[in-house]
Amino acid sequence: MSRPNRIALGADHGGFELKNTLALHLKKAGYQVDDLGTSSHEAVDYPVFARAVAEAVSEGRADVGIMIDGAGIGSCMVANKIPNVRAALAYDLSSARNSREHNDANVLTLGAGLIGGGLAEQIVDVWLATECTEPRHRKRVMMFAEDAAPRQAELSLTDQDLDRVVARLQQIVGPMAGAEHAGPCVGDNPEAAREFVRLGATGLTSVAPAEQPGSIPGDLARYIDHTLLKPNATEEQIRTLCAEAIEFNFRSVCVNPTWVSLAAELLRGSEVLTCTVVGFPLGANEPAIKAMEARRAIRNGAREIDMVINIGALKSGNDALVLRDIRGVVEDCEDGNAVCKVILETALLSDAEKRRASELARQARAHFVKTSTGFSTGGATVSDVALMAEVVRGAGMEVKASGGISSYSDAKAMIEAGATRLGASASIGIVREAKSTSMSA
Repeated sequence: MSRPNRIALGADHGGFELKNTLALHLKKAGYQVDDLGTSSHEAVDYPVFARAVAEAVSEGRADVGIMIDGAGIGSCMVANKIPNVRAALAYDLSSARNSREHNDANVLTLGAGLIGGGLAEQIVDVWLATECTEPRHRKRVMMFAEDAAPRQAELSLTDQDLDRVVARLQQIVGPMAGAEHAGPCVGDNPEAAREFVRLGATGLTSVAPAEQPGSIPGDLARYIDHTLLKPNATEEQIRTLCAEAIEFNFRSVCVNPTWVSLAAELLRGSEVLTCTVVGFPLGANEPAIKAMEARRAIRNGAREIDMVINIGALKSGNDALVLRDIRGVVEDCEDGNAVCKVILETALLSDAEKRRASELARQARAHFVKTSTGFSTGGATVSDVALMAEVVRGAGMEVKASGGISSYSDAKAMIEAGATRLGASASIGIVREAKSTSMSA
């Protein structure tokens, strides 16, 4: 398949926010996007929209389709019932590339509960840029159609059947909606593989971990949370912060909870999100207080929550408390369609503790791990970002580097180490330096 241009884009209520993010991303990249809905957070049935996307591809109204629900599994199943559709679920860059290069997928399904916006954009970019050109792969793809006709009668699954299959898969590999993103692979769990085959799977894929981002984005501003968390910040400074964020099109503004309502109002209608902090900056609040703080912030308009872990509990070896602490905030973020970033405060941790904290954030199904508050003894380091990325990358999670990032060279180093988001108060200087460096190169 040549490079696609016309894209049918759909989502259910769980994928609504991510759909809008991808629609803007794709339009900026020059693609023709046909948004097939849904158009709000109101609960809808994903099969309706998955079928609409798949039919647009099958009937030639779109070159490819992208469908988003909570986990991406059900939509993939629905889409593959439509003639001439080859739908694939991708949760990292390797699976996205493989689905096109080996299987010539023409519909991509994504799980909004499994991946964040930054990773989703990278997955879509890789998927659209990859082609199936190798003769041996194309020969196998042609075999898909040969097998379809005689099996049509056997595969008349109802929506209820699909739901039962998904439930059985969850029993085998654990819950997938909302993001324990990397289930066991074939080599790790052969019994699970055999069970998949018994359920009817005709092929199993073992996918390598995602590649680290590595390259510097052309629009660096979209990687930056424009931040002002000083305790003496004034209303005038918050207004200026939001105006700057809109002017430079930063990913978000990150402010203290008292300013969330104002920031959300000032940013309404723009692409800039409102981010706030929870349990900040010490992380020593009770889990219930952090969860309550997150709920209130989301009601006030926050779309992203940066929470601080219970550092003392982690260093005491009380992993159960740390997990419960993170999970309480994650659950409220899931309910409110918000992103949860988990601040580890790496300057206070050993490498072993950083790994444990990252793994606990992964178990809690957070969207990001973040290095620092900026209020401790140190900020982000390249080595910490690389370590954290190594732990969480396979789960489809992202890394935010924050604290002490004051120049383009700092930002470049963090992204090359695996960061997909940067927290900075020197955001404008970083972007201007990046543009100046690009122009002089």
